[in-house]
Amino acid sequence: MDVVLAEDHSLLRDGLVRLLEAHDFKVVEAVDNGPALTAALLKHRPDVAVVDIRLPPTFKDEGLRAAIEARRHIPALPILVLSQYVEQLYARELLGDRRGGVGYLLKDRVSNVGEFIEALRRVAAGGTAMDPEVVARLLGKQQNRLEPLTPRELEVLALMAEGRTNAAIAASLYITEKAVGKHSANVFRKLGLGQSEDDNRRVLAVLAYLEGN
Repeated sequence: MDVVLAEDHSLLRDGLVRLLEAHDFKVVEAVDNGPALTAALLKHRPDVAVVDIRLPPTFKDEGLRAAIEARRHIPALPILVLSQYVEQLYARELLGDRRGGVGYLLKDRVSNVGEFIEALRRVAAGGTAMDPEVVARLLGKQQNRLEPLTPRELEVLALMAEGRTNAAIAASLYITEKAVGKHSANVFRKLGLGQSEDDNRRVLAVLAYLEGN
C-alpha cells in the first residue's frame, strides 16, 4: 500500500517511515513542506496520505491546504491528518467534502502503534478515523442539538464518529449489536438524518451536521 508522508520534524518523519514500512506500507515519498506535498500527491497518487497540518513555510495550515488541493485533482484521496492539538476548524474542513477516507488523529496517538496502523488502514479503505478527543470537542460544541439524545445514544454517537463498527461499539459498551442498531436508528431519527448503508457516509454526515455544514 503506497503512502505519501508529510512531516517537517526529521526525527518523527524518519520514525514514521520505519514504522509504516515495518507494517507493509510503502512510503513512496516523505516530504517536509506544503508545496512538496502537493507535488508528491499528484505525482504518486498514493493509496493514502499521512499529513501534518502545520508545515513550512508558514507553519499554519499548509499540510491541510495541500491535501485539499490534491483532492481536487484526485477525488476521494484518503487522507489521515496528524496534529499536535485539537484544531476544530481544520477537522471541519477535512470533513467538508464528504468524499473518501478521512482521519484526524493527535500525534500522541502514534505512540499506540496498533491503534495508529489500524486507523491508517481504515482510512485507506475509505473509512473514518477520528481521535476521541477531537470527537469530544466537536460534540461538546453542539449540546443544544444533542439534547434529545439519551446518555446511551450520546455514547453510541461518539463511537460512531470515531469510525467504530457496530461490532466494535457493542464490545466497547458491553451491549449487543442489535442494541447498537436500535440506538443508531434513534440517533439519526432525532437528528433528522436519513440512514445509509454506507458506514463512512453515515459518520461523515453526522459530523458535518454537528459542525453546521
